[in-house]
Amino acid sequence: MRVLIVVPSQNRISGNWVTAGRFKHGLENQGHQVTLHATSLQPQGGLRRQLHDFNPDVALLLHAYRSGKPWLEEAAGLDIPCVVQLTGTDVNQGLNDPEQSDIIRVLLHQAEFVILQNPLIAAELSASHPELAVNLSVVKPGIILGTAPYALRKAHDLAKEQTLFLCPSGLRPVKGVMELLEMFDRLTAESSTWQLAFCGPILDKNYGSRFLAAIEKRPWSSYLGTIPTEAMASAMRGADVILNNSQAEGLANTLLEAAAIGVPILARNIPGNATVVRHNINGLLYDNETEFVQYALQLCKREKRQQLSCPDLDRYNPMHETDELIAILLEATKTNRREKCSSAVPSPINRILFS
Repeated sequence: MRVLIVVPSQNRISGNWVTAGRFKHGLENQGHQVTLHATSLQPQGGLRRQLHDFNPDVALLLHAYRSGKPWLEEAAGLDIPCVVQLTGTDVNQGLNDPEQSDIIRVLLHQAEFVILQNPLIAAELSASHPELAVNLSVVKPGIILGTAPYALRKAHDLAKEQTLFLCPSGLRPVKGVMELLEMFDRLTAESSTWQLAFCGPILDKNYGSRFLAAIEKRPWSSYLGTIPTEAMASAMRGADVILNNSQAEGLANTLLEAAAIGVPILARNIPGNATVVRHNINGLLYDNETEFVQYALQLCKREKRQQLSCPDLDRYNPMHETDELIAILLEATKTNRREKCSSAVPSPINRILFS
């Protein structure tokens, strides 16, 4: 099977690219031919040329809007089946954005199958937009841990004796890093045995500038820049707690990695995080600032962190992810979309797993 994976043009350490690379690795290991194609919202013929040159049996689009908009423009008339992986941004923002919503809806109706990797978000989408969930499948996420070494504390001169909270996140408003700084302001009144660090690309220049200015005013916080994907597992092992304060999230690869290697997680209680973080088992989920401060203080104690250190590599086995993905892609190559739409009978591959 020849598979074209279409991914938005963006920083290569972004979640979309990490996922695309993992999909490519798994598919190729099973003998399939795979090409990754990065596209902008204005592809100017680049995607169409790639479709003609590679002649895929099926296309896999990561991000319904940013990959889907160019797909609708460039793949028109080529009769190539597509499968769409929805992101957290698509579901939490795109469907509520007048500029994006119509495009996402058209794409999902045209797609052979729609994939989500977060069962809680799949359940919400099925309840709120049942017309878009007819061909929805949940593929259990896998993770491939990078093996590159990274001495986090030594590389950035971070104190060994203090509890290190690390927030791996792109810098943009939805990630809530400014609010995270403000919550840690409250923590300074309770304890000084910790330090806070951020790593990730600046995805919004204005927001990033304000964030860096705020960091400068807080001697207990630091911005480490970007850390290569291959080194993220090693970097996170050098931290004591992994943070996520996103207002909305699909399924963060960094949280999957933290859960797999057993670094305790402190995260906002949203569906995108609650799928990974099992409260009081491998981390803590907070609903408000008061809970955040309470849980952060608990995690400053080694005993609490040891209690929540529960490595679980088997839960995110990439081979299982690949097997489910292949089944969906193969089925997509056999499906006659017009017949499927007229019959309104879901294909046997259509399934939503909420476990």
